[in-house]
Order: sequence, then C-alpha cells, then structure tokens
Amino acid sequence: MNRRQFLQGGLAWAAGIATLGPARVLGDDRDECTRWAFLSDTHVAGDPDNRYRGFYPYRNLQEVAGQIAYNLPDGVIVTGDLARMRGQVEAYENLKSLLAPVSQERPIYLGLGNHDDRTDFSMAFADSTGSGMVVGNKQVSAVVAGPMRLIVLDSLLVDRAAGLLGQSQRAWLKTFLDACDDRPTILFFHHRPRIDLLDTRRLFDIIQPSTKVKAVVYGHSHKFRFSEYKGVHLINLPATGYNMSGSQPVGWVEAKLTEKGGEFTLHALGGNRKLDGCSERLSWRS
Repeated sequence: MNRRQFLQGGLAWAAGIATLGPARVLGDDRDECTRWAFLSDTHVAGDPDNRYRGFYPYRNLQEVAGQIAYNLPDGVIVTGDLARMRGQVEAYENLKSLLAPVSQERPIYLGLGNHDDRTDFSMAFADSTGSGMVVGNKQVSAVVAGPMRLIVLDSLLVDRAAGLLGQSQRAWLKTFLDACDDRPTILFFHHRPRIDLLDTRRLFDIIQPSTKVKAVVYGHSHKFRFSEYKGVHLINLPATGYNMSGSQPVGWVEAKLTEKGGEFTLHALGGNRKLDGCSERLSWRS
C-alpha cells in the first residue's frame, strides 16, 4: 500500500471509536482556525438522579451540551470515563440522548476510560455513524479539521485503573504519523502520561521525534492543568461529571486551534470557578 492509499484508507476506516453526528473529514484549509469542545470524565449513570460528591453528572452534561449547542464548534471530543462506575447500556443511552442537541449538527468522537465497559458501549453505539478502525483489541479515530489533525486513541486496560495503548496501537500510530503530512497533530486518550499510562516511554519514543505531534490531551485525574514533557504540551482536562478536590473546576474546555498554536478556554459550571472564562495560549513546537 502506498502513502496515498494508506492515508485514504486510514481516515476512512478511522471514522470514530464511536462517532455521533456527521462523520466526515472536515475543512482542509490550513489558514483557518478550527474550534473544538474537549470534555472528559462525564460519568453519566443509568439513573439520571445519580449524585456523587454533591454533583449530578447527568445534569452537568445536560448543561454543557446546551452551552456547546448554543455556539456550535466544529466538533467535540470526550476522552473517556463516559459512564459512572463500570458502564451500563442505560448510561451510554443517557449519554447519547444528552449529546443529541450537538450530534445532530456536529461530529462527536467518544474515547474510553477505565470506568467504561467495551461490551455495553458497543451495544449502545452500534448504530453510530462511525466505522472505527480496530487495532488489536483497541479502536482509533482520526480527523482532519482545517489546519489540524486530531487522533483519538484507546487507553482502556480492562479491570485496571491504569491505562495502556499497547504494541499494536503504537505501531499503527507510528505508521500513520510517518505516512501523513506535516499538519500539526494532537493526540487524545484517557490516562495521564508518566503517571497512569503504562507505556508512556514507548509512546514518547514515537512522538518526540515526530515534531508534527504538538500536544496530548487526556483526563482521568479530574484536574485541570497544563504542562510539558519532552517538548510536547500535556493538557489535562477537567471532569465534567464531578471533581475530586474542591480546588478543581467542573466543566469543559473550548479549544481554538491554528497551525501555529492553540487557545484553550475553561468553561466551569461547578466546583472552583475562579478560572472560568480564562484562557491559556500555547505555541506549537517546531
């Protein structure tokens, strides 16, 4: 398979881990800015009245979906722990319903975290528009959006709080990055590099030399923070469902992405709202 065939096939197969709404390659104009909503740790339960730490995750996502629908971005990515506890079909059906105001108009890419269940997830999203590419027992998603390439990976390690991409997914990623153009690329998965992601070193052996990879976005910790590792920006998303510390916000992040860098704005609906509306500007490495 030559480079062009690989890219065309890869993007067609990798329409989503589960993709709601229009499944398509977005605009290809590198001079434009693409705007996305990034969420993590929604923790929606089968019971809409489920309450934890004083928060109602169902109601939180309902409010967030309304905010996003009011000013639609180009797309949405949720980096796992979609469900409360260990995942149920009913939880994922609730998630799908809550996201409907957005998914009717824009693509939504859903990743998996350690509180998710592959079987229940697959049952609930069997009719999703995505045709995710299976890599080993994992699934990946890739999309071109204006100046950016966004890749959603699968770090779920069954029955473990820690995460793992695995050899097959890492090999796919290396081949894909080698074949695609130099468009700035962001990776998304659930677990924290250097802390919960068991194959962090092997992942960075791939992405550190590939300067087209500019940032890694993840969740899991229910903390909102920016850091850097080996020249790659690390963006830890806040939880949408609930926080684990009163010092942390509950909400989502709006990202405006260009070929040169990104602007990331916190939208806090609960918890510590001190930084609500504040933005962090990052420049991509060269």
